[in-house]
Amino acid sequence: MADGAQPGAAAHGDMVLVPGNPPPAGAEIIWYQGEGGIRLRMLYAPAGAATPRALAIVCPGRTESIEKYFEVQRDLQARGFAIACFDWPGQGLSDRPLKNPIRGHVTNFATYVDGLVRGLAAIADRAPKERIVVAHSMGSAIALEAMRTGAITPRLAAFSAPMWGIPVPPPLQLYARAANAMGFGTFPAQPESKDEKFEGNPFTHDFERWGLYRRLVTAEPRLALGQPTIGWVVAALDVCAGFCRPGALDTLKVMPMLVATATEDAIVDPTAGARLAALLPAARHLPVQGAAHEIFMETDERRAVWFNGFDQLCEQVKI
Repeated sequence: MADGAQPGAAAHGDMVLVPGNPPPAGAEIIWYQGEGGIRLRMLYAPAGAATPRALAIVCPGRTESIEKYFEVQRDLQARGFAIACFDWPGQGLSDRPLKNPIRGHVTNFATYVDGLVRGLAAIADRAPKERIVVAHSMGSAIALEAMRTGAITPRLAAFSAPMWGIPVPPPLQLYARAANAMGFGTFPAQPESKDEKFEGNPFTHDFERWGLYRRLVTAEPRLALGQPTIGWVVAALDVCAGFCRPGALDTLKVMPMLVATATEDAIVDPTAGARLAALLPAARHLPVQGAAHEIFMETDERRAVWFNGFDQLCEQVKI
């Protein structure tokens, strides 16, 4: 295990463990160096089968840590996949760029892609060479950017509520860009929200899965992440606009994809997922009826819709 544990982690072996949320079998945490010497954290777990089907590159969304995806990782491992999952630069227990660590900040999504590429390089000698992508929300933007630029070349990609558009009105987009250009990029894009209640939350209809993030943050407060900065908003707008430029996705037209959108999504623009899927002949758009934004954290029935679509895609690709 590289570098040892970060002091203060409420964890065994650099993992934050809470009851009812076991890691996948054989999982280990790997620390590696990112852009500019920052310290990044990832998880690697071998496949649950003697002959791995592939390496599943699990790309979480904004604010999310490796531990929040243990259930997804176990689901994939049970299907015969090895797992790589990431704490993106600026979140989880990876290094954070600002003195106020609660602010989610990045100036360019290339930083995230670089962290992904370096993490995969750190496990190149042990992970299966065949790769697939499983990505949620912001992780879907990171993965799609990595794929379209050739930084990664998976056999297939399966997305959950992809952040390929964010609901920021044009006047606020102009304001954010102006504020960023004037040097206010590290300021929060909006005030910190008050403690949420389960009732009416925009993420999931499943109470236990809704509470997981809160249990993890209670066990290890450094996992918490607040509102994004103005700089992050501009970077997100830029990467999403890049997907829509003429010819930007031409290299991915034959890539088998599942693009699952949540019909009750209030966090990202679900029409952007449907719109980009329509530009990709090998992509299947799958609306998950009644789902809020976090499809992987939804009720069993809604999660099953995604996994059924994923299983069909894997069968189609013969992986």
